[in-house]
Amino acid sequence: MVMQRWQPFRELERMQEAINRLWGDGGAVQSSQLEGWAMPLDVIANENSIEIKASLPDVDPEQVDISVEDDVLTIKGQTSSEHEEQKEGQYLLRERRFGSFYRAVRLPDVVDTERAESSYENGVLTITFPKSERAKAKKIQIKGRGDGGSRTIEGSTSQSGQ
Repeated sequence: MVMQRWQPFRELERMQEAINRLWGDGGAVQSSQLEGWAMPLDVIANENSIEIKASLPDVDPEQVDISVEDDVLTIKGQTSSEHEEQKEGQYLLRERRFGSFYRAVRLPDVVDTERAESSYENGVLTITFPKSERAKAKKIQIKGRGDGGSRTIEGSTSQSGQ
């Protein structure tokens, strides 16, 4: 008998992940891309960049393909199980994932994809997209009329919601 962790809502989660990937790519997802597993991501925005961290434990960085097309970041690759052919014994619990993986994220238009950098350390893939100069907050000096004074307004020239 193989013990498996009971996850009553796992099928619903898989369906939601497939729908999210479909909408995240503007509907341009091929059916083969919906198979496999999607790695967990963190997306961090700060003043100068957008940073994406993907958990890819035990994945050879040479097996990972990163691309950006039409403001969509795609991370995909393949990993194999170290115990694909279990000759002795049987799994009582098997939670580690293997096989193909795929994740697509629509990037905000404020990032400069040409200057992106990536690194892989301790099972975490980090991709950093610097913000373009037009997206950074600017100070605009307003000159007063009649009173001879002036004031500074701080703000961002980027569109709201981006």
